[in-house]
Amino acid sequence: MVKIKDGLVLDVEGLRMRYGATDVLHDVTFQARPGEVLALLGPNGAGKTTTIEVLEGFRARSAGRVEVLGEDPARADESWRARVGVVLQSWRDHGKWRVRELLAHLGSCYTGYTEPWDADELVAAVGLTAQANQKIRTLSGGQRRRLDVAIGIVGRPELLFLDEPTVGFDPEARREFHGLVRALGDTTVLLTTHDLHEAESLADRIVVLDGGRIIADGTADELAKLIVGEDEVRWTHDGRRFTRSTTESTRFAFDLFREHGDEITELEVRRSSLEDTYIALVRRAEETSR
Repeated sequence: MVKIKDGLVLDVEGLRMRYGATDVLHDVTFQARPGEVLALLGPNGAGKTTTIEVLEGFRARSAGRVEVLGEDPARADESWRARVGVVLQSWRDHGKWRVRELLAHLGSCYTGYTEPWDADELVAAVGLTAQANQKIRTLSGGQRRRLDVAIGIVGRPELLFLDEPTVGFDPEARREFHGLVRALGDTTVLLTTHDLHEAESLADRIVVLDGGRIIADGTADELAKLIVGEDEVRWTHDGRRFTRSTTESTRFAFDLFREHGDEITELEVRRSSLEDTYIALVRRAEETSR
């Protein structure tokens, strides 16, 4: 097994992809460390899918350096692939397979490369014990997505790719899935999603792509500092409800209490969200490129 260099599970520098005369990725550079959940965000056509396919070893890059788990995925062998898990948006249905027997079969494929999960332990880990002997085609959407994750982690991967993992989920199923991802422990996760609340909930760090370029890289709080957004302050005074947008919400709230004291009730501050920051970053990048 190749050891990762400098404690980096992903080390991407100057990644470039060209189709004909068109560059779809320009000097993409980022890293990820063990156990980190990294969200890759961007509008349609930003280059997310191409980036992921290069990292997974499914697409050859035009230029740049890419190391995944210490190896170049373009030249990696089966022992490297056994260390990587992939959960796509959808899988080809496995027909008449039952949950436990499919996971047992897939686990056997990792023998000699890694120490796969025991099928019963894995079924329990993803919350499908009651469905262990159920045919896959009879599972609900949320249960099927749990199985998708089980398929992705059956070989105990060091790195897991999650592509739009909760598309079509209801709120309860989404919340359960987020809990499952958080329970993966030391596994590094690269998540692509259009759900900004999901990114904010799960990701330790966020990389934003637009037009094939990285326009931001950092925690949600760090990205928020790149854009001076306005918070919304709401309060009640003399039975009337007031709203004020300001970049100095803490100072504004303090001044309110200093002036009116206990006359102020129902005070709340809505701070700029990741969604606000993301929209502002993409708009700024588009304006700059014009």
